Amino acid sequence: MDAATLKSKIRTVRDWPKPGVNFRDVTTLFQDAAAFRATIDGLAAAVAPFRADIVAAVDARGFILGGALAYKLGRPFVLVRKKGKLPYQTVAEDYALEYGTATIEVHADACRPGERVVIVDDLIATGGTLLAASKLFRTLRGEVAGVVAVIDLPGLGGSRRLAAAGLQVTTLFAFSETE
Repeated sequence: MDAATLKSKIRTVRDWPKPGVNFRDVTTLFQDAAAFRATIDGLAAAVAPFRADIVAAVDARGFILGGALAYKLGRPFVLVRKKGKLPYQTVAEDYALEYGTATIEVHADACRPGERVVIVDDLIATGGTLLAASKLFRTLRGEVAGVVAVIDLPGLGGSRRLAAAGLQVTTLFAFSETE
């Protein structure tokens, strides 16, 4: 299944969660078994050059993609969670939101020094969450091999911000603000 067909499976919810925002809903992609399989196959092909030792994914839709991708690649899977959701010793990173800050965490033993990590999420908007996640793995002395998402929203600048931070960024397709 090509990128244009996969892209057509994404539902756009206009004016949600607030007026002027076009929410890109990947749950419709997950509901189509062939499209979901093609998405995971596409992500696997995209991250193959990263030679990742670990697949990590960001709370919450990223978990669905990351778990399936880790299974496909035969790699360990690490959860990047919102603050207070992991039961063991953690490392945390704050990041900016439109109106404040948030914190994400990983377990302190999520990776060993030098292990190559690919971080997965459903989409890249401003890049703040993925940038914070990359800092977590760098704190643990892991090597962030790259970040991957199904959707890029280039109008919000996240991919450029991640690339400027020295991260390899890969997405399956992009949505313009007018689509």
